[in-house]
Amino acid sequence: LYFNLTNHLYDIKPDAEPSVVIVDEERKPEDRVELALKCLPHYDPASCWSGDSLPSFRYWKIRDYAYAYRSKLVTPSMVAEKIISVIEDCNYHKPPTPLLISFDAEDIRKQAAASTRRFEEGNQLSILDGIFMAIKDDIDCYPHPSKGATTWMHEVRSVEKDAVCVSRLRSCGVILVGKANMHELGMGTTGNNPNYGTTRNPHAVERYTGGSSSGPAAIVASGLCSAALGTDGGGSVRIPSSLCGVVGLKTTYGRTSMEGSICDAGTVEIIGPIASTVEDVILVYAAILGSSPDNRISLRPPPPCFPDLSSLENANTLGSLRLGKYTEWFNDVHSTDISDVCEDVLKLLSKSHGCEDNRDSNTRTT
Repeated sequence: LYFNLTNHLYDIKPDAEPSVVIVDEERKPEDRVELALKCLPHYDPASCWSGDSLPSFRYWKIRDYAYAYRSKLVTPSMVAEKIISVIEDCNYHKPPTPLLISFDAEDIRKQAAASTRRFEEGNQLSILDGIFMAIKDDIDCYPHPSKGATTWMHEVRSVEKDAVCVSRLRSCGVILVGKANMHELGMGTTGNNPNYGTTRNPHAVERYTGGSSSGPAAIVASGLCSAALGTDGGGSVRIPSSLCGVVGLKTTYGRTSMEGSICDAGTVEIIGPIASTVEDVILVYAAILGSSPDNRISLRPPPPCFPDLSSLENANTLGSLRLGKYTEWFNDVHSTDISDVCEDVLKLLSKSHGCEDNRDSNTRTT
């Protein structure tokens, strides 16, 4: 009966979901990134750039960097020197702000020089070419050791090649700055690390980043890297992303390969992207998407897909959603400052995107 049911489930075609594009995870990473790029709204440089002047401080999105590189406003090598300077200076801050556990300035320069040459020759690999990313210290990124923020892990487990997800990023031209700090062995939600120092929240250095992917979230929130990879079993991507004001995605198990990670938490653990915007998370997710055979569960989930935001009509599909709120838990906070802000976000979603709002403050759930 089990096998008959399983075979029947394989034959069931999922209902067509409006405004999404189905992705073949067997395609090359750069092809998936190109597909994701076509799903994004039109990029208008005029909204970010004015003549030869650079925009004031803000998070540069991946498409901002790509435009700047193509327009020869900056080069990956120029950006690399800025990043190296800041990273080298981090440990001298008071308090110290150790974003990375393993860092090699010359390796960054070498990667950036190769990317710069590709842009000069018009041979960039993808929209991610020349984009700087950090990798959490429990994901292999050769030649850096994977310590899991311990003092001993690298002595009993050597790194001989990139993790699958990291290899996919390299094939798209991503520049890897090193191994990001984390809560030791991922066993905590603060990011506190007695071995290499505790990563500080870029928005308020007296506060925690959250964990365990503290370094990845902080280096993105600081503006140094466009994105980072973290691991998440019980919130280790989502918690620090929330506390640092960036976007973190925990995917369905099996959407990304765990091969090359020291994590071993079974089907609750994934490798996921962190970026400053949803748009950039989509692009990085497209690059790392695709499970390894040993990660594939017997009952396959629906095929992966990207939201199609390329037209105004599709971008407004959030209007078909209904917002739900468990009022009792929602308001169970120490300070109403928190619940008030969250309530404002729900109202903003309803107002901006036309989501159905039939919430009633006198009911438990809506």
